[in-house]
Amino acid sequence: MTGITRARSLGLPFAGQCGAYNAITDVLGVEVGFSTIITGESSPDTTVASDFARTGVTAILPRGKRRSAVFAGRHNLNGNGELTGTHWIDDSGFLHGPVMITNTNSVGLVRDSTMKWMLKNNYFYPVVKDGKEVPGLGIFYPTVGETFDGYLNNINGFKVEEKHVFEALEDAKPGRVPEGNVGGGTGMRCYGFKGGTGTSSRVLTEAEGGYTVGVLVQANYGVREELRIGGIPIGKEIEGYEQELPGLAPMDGAGSIIVVVATDAPLLPWQLSKVCKRVPIGIGNLGGGFQNNSGDIFIAFSTANEDAFSYDVSTVRLLSDERIDPIYRATAEATEEAIVNAMVAAESMHGRNGNFIHAIPHDQIIKALEKYRGRR
Repeated sequence: MTGITRARSLGLPFAGQCGAYNAITDVLGVEVGFSTIITGESSPDTTVASDFARTGVTAILPRGKRRSAVFAGRHNLNGNGELTGTHWIDDSGFLHGPVMITNTNSVGLVRDSTMKWMLKNNYFYPVVKDGKEVPGLGIFYPTVGETFDGYLNNINGFKVEEKHVFEALEDAKPGRVPEGNVGGGTGMRCYGFKGGTGTSSRVLTEAEGGYTVGVLVQANYGVREELRIGGIPIGKEIEGYEQELPGLAPMDGAGSIIVVVATDAPLLPWQLSKVCKRVPIGIGNLGGGFQNNSGDIFIAFSTANEDAFSYDVSTVRLLSDERIDPIYRATAEATEEAIVNAMVAAESMHGRNGNFIHAIPHDQIIKALEKYRGRR
């Protein structure tokens, strides 16, 4: 490893202009927080009852820690996974509250704990009767996504607790976003290397509207031999650094990816669903998206139209579909870079039952980049 934690520092070519943080938090108002759970020592005989854990929780708050409802849409490329609350998003067009990401076995607890946090912090719209809010009474469905970290984490030990959910939510803030082995991404693999949490952003030109698109991923998918970065077959070029999984041999490509897209462009729900359908372009550019054993699930929200949610009549702004192409492109570009950022930032990890996943070697990425540049 080189100490570099972001893909652009390796000289990798990425199209588009990123924002100040090159993160989802470049969309004004968006805050991100984490709870990272790393306990116990790796051993060949990790038991469910042991204190061993390599997992966590990620929280994305569309408008920070204040009550809000944002227009949202979603799409799944392959549905072998979970994202709660989507039926109401499909029907209403609104996302009420944060987007949470964790491991597969902790979705229920994270959902329930998020609801408790929302109630405690009045982070929901109460029911209205006779023109007045009814305190403490509201109907909302927390949105929680997951990817499977059972190769490294003691997933059946259910180590995520309510306190970790509250910690991630309270930790949420604007600015720089940690990447790699953090939050829900702590125990994840990607293309046979250590994966996890990654983020990126794109800022459109003034002629394109000047809007910002930000993406955050929890990357836990892909087959090493199919990994391509900037058109270079990086997965085939890297020598050594094979996964060490004596405890369990996974099917090639088994895993998932959750992608959260944020924008300040005034898009309505059906447009945001169409934005989500451009996420697979970024995944495909890296050589992913082919496996049935992967949950490839995406959600997008817009921070525009702040007063859109109402129990009466609202007036909203709408960006014409004739001007949406740059947002589609920005979504694909930011998704691609966010995934690579997750891998570049991640560190090698010893997991349960003697399993070990290497971080992708930076020096070999640079070597492959130089090799293929020399051919052009």
